[in-house]
Amino acid sequence: MEEYTDQERRSLMFACCAAAFITPLLSTMMNLSLDALGHEFSVGSHSLGYVNTAFLLASVIFMVPLARMGDIAGKRKLFIVGVATIAASCMLAPFSTEFWMVVVFWATVGIGAAAVACTSVSMISDVFDRGRRGWAIGINTTCVYIGLAAGPFVGGVLNDLLGWRALFLVILPFAAVAMFMISRFKHEISPCAGGRMSWKGSVLYGASVLLAMGGVINLPAAWAAASLVAGLILLVVFVRQQSLSEDRILDVRLFRNRMFSGSCAAAFLNYASSFAISFFMALYLQSLQGLSATEAGMLMLVQPAIQAFLTPYFGRRSDVVEDKRILPTAGMLIIAAGVASILCAQVDTPMWCVVATLATVGFGFSMFSAPNTSLVLSSVPPHETGDASAMIAVMRQSGMMVSMGIAMTFISVIMGSADNIV
Repeated sequence: MEEYTDQERRSLMFACCAAAFITPLLSTMMNLSLDALGHEFSVGSHSLGYVNTAFLLASVIFMVPLARMGDIAGKRKLFIVGVATIAASCMLAPFSTEFWMVVVFWATVGIGAAAVACTSVSMISDVFDRGRRGWAIGINTTCVYIGLAAGPFVGGVLNDLLGWRALFLVILPFAAVAMFMISRFKHEISPCAGGRMSWKGSVLYGASVLLAMGGVINLPAAWAAASLVAGLILLVVFVRQQSLSEDRILDVRLFRNRMFSGSCAAAFLNYASSFAISFFMALYLQSLQGLSATEAGMLMLVQPAIQAFLTPYFGRRSDVVEDKRILPTAGMLIIAAGVASILCAQVDTPMWCVVATLATVGFGFSMFSAPNTSLVLSSVPPHETGDASAMIAVMRQSGMMVSMGIAMTFISVIMGSADNIV
C-alpha cells in the first residue's frame, strides 16, 4: 500500500464526506418538494415517482462503467468530474419550466452521483488500512446520514419560504468544498492504469438495466413484463460476455466469493424493502395528515438523525468484532420490524407511533450500512476495491429503484394514475 500522510488522509476524507453529504441532502429535500412540484406542474404521485427513479436509473446504468473508467483513468479524476457534474446540474435545474426538465436534470445529478459513489468509498478503502477502514467508512456513511437528517428540515423550510428551486442552489457551497479538498490530495489511484475500456460490455450492461428496471417501475403496464424479461436475458448475456472477455468492466468472478455475493445480496434486499418509506412518508404526512413541508421534515428528521449518531459507533465495532456478519444481520432484522410497523399506519395514527417507527428503522440502518460495506471491501483484494465499491453501490441503488417500482405499481393498482393523492 502506498504511504500517505495524515494530512493527505484528512483532505481525502473531507472531500469524500462533503460529496457524500450532497446527494442525500438533495434527495431528501426533493422528497419534501414533491407536493409543490405536483401542484406547479399538475402531475400526480405516479408521475412524481419518476423524479426519484430517473436519478436511480441513471446512477445504476453508469455506476459499473464509471468504476472501470476510474480504475483506468484515475479515481481522483473521476471523483472531480462527478462533483462538477452534480454542481452544473444544480445550477441549471432552477431554470426548469417543464416537469420533464426537472426529471432530466435530476437524472444528470444521478450520473454525477454514480461517479462519486464508485470512487469515494473505494479511495477511502485504498488509503486507510484494515485497522481503520471500518471507522473511516463509518465516518463517510455518517455524512450520508447527516445529509439525510438535514434534508427534510432544510428542504421543508426552503420549500415553504423560497420554493423548490432554491433547494438546488444550497448544494453548490458543499460541491465547492469537495473540489477544494480533493485538490489538496495529490495522489492519483489507478490500479488498472493502461487497461482498456469494454464499450461492448458497457452497452450490454446499460441496456439490460434500462430494460429490466424500466419494466419494474412501469408495472403493471402490459409491456412492462416483456421489458423486464428482456432486461434479465440481456443481463445473462452481459455476465457471459464479461466472463469470456479480457477487456471487462466488471470482474464477475467476484461473485464466486460467498462473503462478497452474500453482502451484496443483503444490501439489495435491504434497500428494496425500505427505500420507498421516505417517498410514502412525505406524501402521507403532507397529503393525509395535513402537515406543512416544514412540519413533515421535522418528523422525518428522526430516522437519519439516529443513523448519523450511531453509525460511527457501529463502524468502529465492525473493525474489532470477530464475526463481521453479526452487525449487518441484526440491523436487517431491526429494519424489518420497523417496516412492518409502517405497514400498519392509518390516517389517525398518533404521531408518536410514526416517530417510534422511524427511530426503529434508523437504528437498524446504523447497524447495517457501514459494517456491511466494510465487510464487502474486506472480502476482496486491494486491486478489486473499485469493482467492489461500485457493486455495493449498484446493489444499493438497484434496491432503491425496485422499492420505488413496487411503490409506483402499488399506487397504479390501488389508485389508477394516483393523480388525486397530491
